Amino acid sequence: MSMMKNVVGWFDDRYPLTKVWNEHLAEYYAPKNFNTWYLMGSLALLVLVIQILTGVWLAMSYKPDAELAFGSVEYIMRDVEWGWLIRYLHSTGSSAFFVLIYLHMFRGLMYGSYRKPRELLWIIGVIIYLAMMATAFFGYLLPWGQMSFWGAQVIVNLFSAVPVIGPDLGVWVRGDYVISDATLNRFFALHFLLPFVLAALVFIHIIALHKVGSNNPDGVEIKKGPKGNRWSDSAPADGIPFHPYYSVKDIAGVAGFLFLFAAVVFFAPEMGGYFIEHPNFEPANPLKTPEHIAPVWYFTPFYAILRAVPSVAGSAFPGVVAMFASILVLFFLPWLDRSPVKSIRYKGSLTKILLWLFVIDFIVLGYLGTQPTTDLYTLMAQIGTIYYFAFFLLMPIYSKMDKTKPVPERVTE
Repeated sequence: MSMMKNVVGWFDDRYPLTKVWNEHLAEYYAPKNFNTWYLMGSLALLVLVIQILTGVWLAMSYKPDAELAFGSVEYIMRDVEWGWLIRYLHSTGSSAFFVLIYLHMFRGLMYGSYRKPRELLWIIGVIIYLAMMATAFFGYLLPWGQMSFWGAQVIVNLFSAVPVIGPDLGVWVRGDYVISDATLNRFFALHFLLPFVLAALVFIHIIALHKVGSNNPDGVEIKKGPKGNRWSDSAPADGIPFHPYYSVKDIAGVAGFLFLFAAVVFFAPEMGGYFIEHPNFEPANPLKTPEHIAPVWYFTPFYAILRAVPSVAGSAFPGVVAMFASILVLFFLPWLDRSPVKSIRYKGSLTKILLWLFVIDFIVLGYLGTQPTTDLYTLMAQIGTIYYFAFFLLMPIYSKMDKTKPVPERVTE
């Protein structure tokens, strides 16, 4: 023990090791009433680590060359030792990452985690979400399968719909007049770089979180409560040290998550074509268009919004604007919600019903984005798009008029 203290002391004299440990774990006081919803952030961090490690390992055998890319993926799957497992961990991890982030964002919507003083924390989180989408988009082309190639073709062509600068913008994104070897090379470089940018953004997100403190299901600030508890006289009474209480709870959550994650990896890595599309097991063929082109599932709600907006003079630009606006509106959420309470526990029936209808609407839009275009599906997507934007743009009205319940002075058990 004496030797250990000397080693730690040596590091503390040269690096704030103990200070960082205390500030962000041992002496970081979190609300005592966290529930299962608060596991999603730590699980998402775990998946980010999995994605970076498996991605670096895959990059050792992958060839970012239009002639060799598909063959290198097959080589990884068939000849590299445990290559099939690393590839499936990475592909399943991509979908798991978005599942966890969507649940994490939904928890923020439920408990008002975007409200004062956490506006900047929410904005950083939305930036992380955009970086995730960019990373996934650049990685989508890399297998160089049929759906990768044609899906990327459709998405990149959206940039060409921008008035005046569109054609030049499309060439700039592709690096060529069509999806080609140049596109694959730049997408590979960006897909390799962005996860490390993501890791830096997550670090900033955590620092911002520990500055303002964690929200809780009651939406009550524990720092405003009575002071003094059995850990420290200066600690909030309704807070407990993150370590060991929530670190142990997170470990239990990690064990449960890894059980489900492994079940998907070993028994259903394609998930019926939603995680890995069936056409992606065929090499990209610029002369053969798949019967139905759709992006991977976590993009499909926004793809449905894109297709729901009618073209103007043959241009899909209005749909492109609607698609990007559906994401950018999240930045303004802290100022759209005018309710006097934060948590859905104390909001009225109107807000609760509208929130659950929004969840259903998002899922339906996601399904419609995977289906071929028909008159009925287009009409459903248009209705879903209207409700999607109405949920946010009308929030200043219905959140203010909704009846609320009294909020307790201290967090409940």
